[in-house]
Amino acid sequence: VQLQASGGGLVESGGSLRLSCAASGFTLDDYTTGWFRQAPGKEREGVACFNERKGYTYYLDSVKGRFIISRDDVKNTLYLQMNSLKPEDTAVYFCAAGSAVHSIRLHVPNEYDYWGQGTLVTVSS
Repeated sequence: VQLQASGGGLVESGGSLRLSCAASGFTLDDYTTGWFRQAPGKEREGVACFNERKGYTYYLDSVKGRFIISRDDVKNTLYLQMNSLKPEDTAVYFCAAGSAVHSIRLHVPNEYDYWGQGTLVTVSS
């Protein structure tokens, strides 16, 4: 079981990036999946999480309208489209998958079983 995140980089404020998270050894559609981020000196926080089968979706308030989580079942890959990026979005971004995530705890890191290695996103002002 493995999650491989990619797509991070340096972008100017107002720019866009798309993060990818390729899964192997299991099927993403069977899990609740999400993106989390951790900035230096801060706790890891849920950014965008969903379970399409159950109709659950979570977005961090500060990214609503700017970030979109999606999944390609053929490629078994999770995505995070990030638009209108701000310097405060700078962080290491992690993808995660959980088999028994409660609907009101989508944003809680401890609910998730599998984690990618993280990809750094830096937004310059």
